[in-house]
Amino acid sequence: MKILMVGATGKYAGLVLPELKKRGAVVRALVRNQDGARLASELGADETAIGDLEDAGTLSAAVAGTDGVFHINPAFAPREADLGLAMVKAAEDAGVTKFVFSGVIHPSLSKLSNHAAKVPVEEAIYESGMIFTILQPTMFMQTIENGWDEVIDEGKFSVPYSKQMRVSYVDYRDVAEVAALAFTSDKLDYGTYELSAPGMINRIELTLLMTKILGHAVEPCDPFFEDWADKSHIPAGPVRDGLKRMYIDYNEYGFPGGNSLVLEAILGREPRSLEQFFQELSGRERAAA
Repeated sequence: MKILMVGATGKYAGLVLPELKKRGAVVRALVRNQDGARLASELGADETAIGDLEDAGTLSAAVAGTDGVFHINPAFAPREADLGLAMVKAAEDAGVTKFVFSGVIHPSLSKLSNHAAKVPVEEAIYESGMIFTILQPTMFMQTIENGWDEVIDEGKFSVPYSKQMRVSYVDYRDVAEVAALAFTSDKLDYGTYELSAPGMINRIELTLLMTKILGHAVEPCDPFFEDWADKSHIPAGPVRDGLKRMYIDYNEYGFPGGNSLVLEAILGREPRSLEQFFQELSGRERAAA
């Protein structure tokens, strides 16, 4: 099976590429330029296609001759839903057989743009006539790496919402494995799946787990959003605005999930845990020291 893959060079979606290759798929990476093409090839893509989700005209050529499409929306992008709709239309017009969409858990959270933008894309996929698999992962464990330097250097883990609020996580490597299974078998055809590791955790418990694994104290911090965004070098614009809305919502409601039944059933094993994830990060630190 030949698959056009969106996000092959990305920090999160890029984890799907080795899982597809492991199962014998031929992967054509959608990239924006020659630099992206070189990187995608280095990462294992068999082919590359230069195109842009903002330019629907480039997607027809990119998807031509493929059997499947893996798509993930760039979260908080202006007109995010339109980018997904353009890819669905291109795949449908090209006669693609199978479409796998990595969306988000609870797309019905309409106040959050990165959730609401997934709904019209899901609707278009359901109506396309293609075999589909919709993945709805919760918060990626890999996002914790964005603050890992602060954990190591300052003994703090800072995110701009209440440290008392509970959230759910999933290791995106588990999501990537599910995506690859969706392409290389038929057992996930026509399904929509919430994907989560078990349980919910607040930042106090999270940093206690970090403390246990790292062997030094890690303090949970909940800075003001603007201070956090400035320190994280997030410029003014749609991403910063979308993150602000998201964290305001988390501050009031947390990010519920944590039911791992579906993910465990698909993988045939327990999903990766936060403890395992932190042990890996700690191991990398020791190896680099």
